[in-house]
Amino acid sequence: MNMDLMEIAAGAARVAVSGHIHPDGDCVGSCVAAALYLEKACPGLRADVFLDEVPRELMQHVPHADRIRTDAEQETGSYDLFLCLDTAPDRLGEARRLFDSAARTCNIDHHISNRGDGMINVVDPSAGSACEVLYRLLDPALVDREIAIALYIGIVTDTGVFRYSNTSPETLRTAASLLEYDFDFSSIVRDVFYARTRAQHRLMGMALSQMDLRLNGMFACCSLPLSVQQSVGAQTSDLDGISAQMALTRGVDCAVLAGELPTGEWKCSLRSNGRTDVSAIAASFGGGGHRRAAGCTVRGDVHDILLEMECLAANQAAAGLTV
Repeated sequence: MNMDLMEIAAGAARVAVSGHIHPDGDCVGSCVAAALYLEKACPGLRADVFLDEVPRELMQHVPHADRIRTDAEQETGSYDLFLCLDTAPDRLGEARRLFDSAARTCNIDHHISNRGDGMINVVDPSAGSACEVLYRLLDPALVDREIAIALYIGIVTDTGVFRYSNTSPETLRTAASLLEYDFDFSSIVRDVFYARTRAQHRLMGMALSQMDLRLNGMFACCSLPLSVQQSVGAQTSDLDGISAQMALTRGVDCAVLAGELPTGEWKCSLRSNGRTDVSAIAASFGGGGHRRAAGCTVRGDVHDILLEMECLAANQAAAGLTV
């Protein structure tokens, strides 16, 4: 689609921007970057960013993250345009109501499971992140240092600092363009991707020590009840990154971490080293993502959930599915 963000927002005075529940770096970075860009490119336009609680490391490093609102359920106004970033509308949470009532909607994403439910859809599964897709819609002359930082954070977190298979030459070219804005990218990468609190390290240790290897060591899984998370002072956001570490175990192709949420549901994070299509497994539970990285939120007995995921992985292996 040969369209830029200014064309998409043409005539809009009030714009709502939001992404998926439990926002990560790509979600937060793309939402804030889009809002900053639109307000700069379209004088008089106001953009409101609605997200769930943002992890503290992203609040510290994404420019103007303090503009993010967590009160979507209380917003009574209507919007000329709603930008849904890094997700399909069905994972917007409380902001879904604002999406449904907006005069126009646009969905910008890179997840293969996204059906494109906006009035305008810019969905590219070949992109490494929503920030990469968004960058293509921007006029480089209007991108500034703060927008560049927000976009870079989204790209490095969703590509695992360019380690994941979703990294393409275009991804690296985009990142190189953003580095032209002269910011301390190494400190940002350390703080938002690698650094861990003591609680996160303890939670990671518990998960790895309790990890169960099944299917002759091909399938790794672990569940962390809320009581276990609380015992080390961890929060829901501290679950991030554990399944990726589990997937580094030799012989493992599919890793699943199930973390209990305060609602009683289980947040499941799935990672694959190539043979298993975890997006298909997540989709069976109402979630989605990429072939090698996906997630879903499920209610039920966690042992049954993990057993069903194991069976789905086994069925794929039996069918001889390959990359």
